[in-house]
Amino acid sequence: MLAEERRQRITLALKSDRRVSVSDLSRTFGVSEETIRRDLEKLETDGIARRTYGGALYNEDERRETPYDIRKRSDVEAKSAIARLTANLISDGEYIMLDESSTSFYIASELKAKRDLTVITNSMEIIGEIAPVQGWTILCTGGQKRASAPSFAGHLAESMVSRYHVDKAIISCDSLDIDAGFTDRHEDTALIKRAMMASAKQVILAVDHGKFGRVAFAGIGDLSSVDCVVTDVEPDARFREAFDKCGIKLLYSQGRN
Repeated sequence: MLAEERRQRITLALKSDRRVSVSDLSRTFGVSEETIRRDLEKLETDGIARRTYGGALYNEDERRETPYDIRKRSDVEAKSAIARLTANLISDGEYIMLDESSTSFYIASELKAKRDLTVITNSMEIIGEIAPVQGWTILCTGGQKRASAPSFAGHLAESMVSRYHVDKAIISCDSLDIDAGFTDRHEDTALIKRAMMASAKQVILAVDHGKFGRVAFAGIGDLSSVDCVVTDVEPDARFREAFDKCGIKLLYSQGRN
């Protein structure tokens, strides 16, 4: 197993269990404890973990945003599964909006087999990914370049989005809670996602299971504003009941063990 893949799996364990131990990880992956300590040191540098004696804790500081290139390489299996399911919801010829999330990047890549799409996005990474596709109409919001990610936000970006009307807005979030709805760490990303939702006939929320049951700083919307939730693992009964009550279509790639 490559070191990057091992660190991705450690990250999943941290998000799920909130803590890991060096000795347990050493046995799980069949590597030395010193190797695991180096992995945890790297995850701490990336802002994912906080090392403790004998292990590490998940970094719960919601104010610190993990750099985009790290997020893009994290939870690849989950994001790829979500992308495949989401792509099945998009038809040739549709008008769609994609937010700046790393999950949306994987969705954009999965959509490249579609024909005659019109795509509006505030993500520089997505623009680069889909620019070579023939027969698509691609619009970038412009606006203020965000310091922490290759994307645009601010008044100009929101104004551009609000001028269009699309079939579907595909967005992600940092956290999803039954009472608080779906939330982001930063107000600027929350605002442009709200604008995308207001411009769309249908809202698709693409979010991995590690974000369920958490609340971040800035509200995007409540559950009733979503038409479909796409995730990688079947949510627990509380979320399934909440989605059903709101009339939300739920798609997931695998059941709980």
